[in-house]
Amino acid sequence: MADAREDAILALENGTVFVGKGFGARTINTGEVCFNTSMTGYQEILTDPSYRGQFVALTCPLIGNYGVSELDAESSQVHVRGLVIEELCEIPSNWRSEQSLSDYLEKNGVPGIEGIDTRALTKILRVSGAMRCCLCTDGSLTADECVAKARESDPMEGSDFVKEVTTPETYKWDPDSTLSREWTIVNPTTTEELVEHEGSMYRAMDAPKYHIVAYDFGMKKNILRCLRRNGFEVTVVNSRTPASEVLAMDPDGIFLSNGPGDPAALGYIHEEIRQLIDKKPLFGICLGHQVLAHAFGGKTFKLKFGHRGGNHPVKDLRTGKISITSQNHGFAVDSADLPDSIEVTHINLNDETVEGMKHKEYPVFSVQYHPEAAPGPHDAEYFFKEFANLIDQTR
Repeated sequence: MADAREDAILALENGTVFVGKGFGARTINTGEVCFNTSMTGYQEILTDPSYRGQFVALTCPLIGNYGVSELDAESSQVHVRGLVIEELCEIPSNWRSEQSLSDYLEKNGVPGIEGIDTRALTKILRVSGAMRCCLCTDGSLTADECVAKARESDPMEGSDFVKEVTTPETYKWDPDSTLSREWTIVNPTTTEELVEHEGSMYRAMDAPKYHIVAYDFGMKKNILRCLRRNGFEVTVVNSRTPASEVLAMDPDGIFLSNGPGDPAALGYIHEEIRQLIDKKPLFGICLGHQVLAHAFGGKTFKLKFGHRGGNHPVKDLRTGKISITSQNHGFAVDSADLPDSIEVTHINLNDETVEGMKHKEYPVFSVQYHPEAAPGPHDAEYFFKEFANLIDQTR
């Protein structure tokens, strides 16, 4: 019996065309296509606001096998413009699954394509770099028309997607301490305090010790969970919030989140963060790290194909320790343009790009990768404790 799904076309701006089967929404989308090497965590990837404006090709060959659960979403919606995979699992097997991956994408209006050679696509992107593409899953365009649409679409350089994903208004994260609790399996021999909620058990959390303000540039929920678990009461603010308004809240520290797009296009944010550097302890992750570099007077540049996956080795230059990290970024800080007041603390062992830095005089530091790692390894979780220690030292 023939597959009832329509043929789908993925066309790259260099003229390369892949034909496969569509799933999810029947529509046409354009954007930049990149690849991610994570073997699990496709739902977290789809809902990561840092992917705004991009298509993600997953290198793991089978995707969708454990379905979708709303509890695993990193934001309130799917942010990728399209999903590219080799094989879709249409019958998920997982006691937590609430719907299939295809149904989830359809509900969110996002197209997907399967049945293409994702190894060939990944090689093209590694050799030629991330590029614009067009995905058509409704059968309305020819291959040549898809190539033309890819070439007409906006480039990632110069794009400001932060304004699309930041919170519209200030809010307190998890005021009743229910969203950040860590789920656990009951061990009869455990002595730790557990809390039951709707049939599941969670580790109890202590009352917050610090109050911080978090700039939302497209923040993942797991960052907020990790901050709360490490003793932070978090007030989340819009990306355009003036520095004076943040300082008026008199926080113990300020956090700069991850987010999408070109960090060089965010001059209005750089200016506000520049006014905070000598006022409060600051901690930045991913885009927050890049924004800090610009606030310091440095620059960023676009990587050829980016760092996206859960197996990137990073070296701490202060200790020599190597961590395997979760990463998702297409731009990097240019070490040559950082002022003398900034120390590079971490580098990527694959290409020696800047992965961490700190101010030599003020309590300010940042990392390019994701300590909250959703998905990914937990080697870098200690940075949340470092932020807490930094606040303690400056109080």
